[in-house]
Amino acid sequence: MTEEPYRWLEAVANRREYVRDQLKGGSPAFAVSLPEGILLLGVGSGQSKVFELFDRHALAGLGHPADIEKIRQAAIDAAHTESFTRAPEDVSLRRLVSFGMSPQLKTNFEQIFAAPFLVELLLAEIGAEPDKDLLLRLYFDGGFRFQTGGVMVVASQPEPEAAAQGWLNRELAGRQDRREVADLLLQAWWCLVEGKSFGDALPAAAERQAGWRAATKDRVVELGWLARHSNRPAHYEALSLAQAGL
Repeated sequence: MTEEPYRWLEAVANRREYVRDQLKGGSPAFAVSLPEGILLLGVGSGQSKVFELFDRHALAGLGHPADIEKIRQAAIDAAHTESFTRAPEDVSLRRLVSFGMSPQLKTNFEQIFAAPFLVELLLAEIGAEPDKDLLLRLYFDGGFRFQTGGVMVVASQPEPEAAAQGWLNRELAGRQDRREVADLLLQAWWCLVEGKSFGDALPAAAERQAGWRAATKDRVVELGWLARHSNRPAHYEALSLAQAGL
């Protein structure tokens, strides 16, 4: 009996390694808070990477399409329940994640006799002002972290993800043009999928731009835009590369 907790811990560790191995090579996604709204970007091979959730909320991620859809639908259901019992403006990302999505992912991950969700996600909530924008990184085991504004990256491996986010934070500082921002996100995407370093060995800007354009020819680039000031109840709209100036 005394060995059971250790067996469980070993099983969870193996499960974590399995999930990370299954997610290896997944196409990264991004979100950036800008003065006029939040830009989300993902590159896929036909399966959606960027989604609307509710009036002021959006989601992007990588992983198994069926698992992403399960989590997305659970978030939508929770948002509509919250909107019905309270009010649409009371639906918040903090509540959706803290009381809904995170516990569901954690429970699923720790039930070692059930298949785990193969997902890594980021979520965004548009605020009245840029400093009220909320970005959230949600991990496959239910862990999460919030940040106000800035840029957020979701990738299959933690070290490249952190390196890409650090580089983008430096490169995006002071930039407000949506075209320039989308271009830099695609450069970071190309570096991540090609395993390029974000340090001294980082390719030149011209090579990065040529790289992402060549790599996305047979792929679908998805751009989601949460407009800060919208005439519609829903703030989300899907953009094309042309609409983003690319």
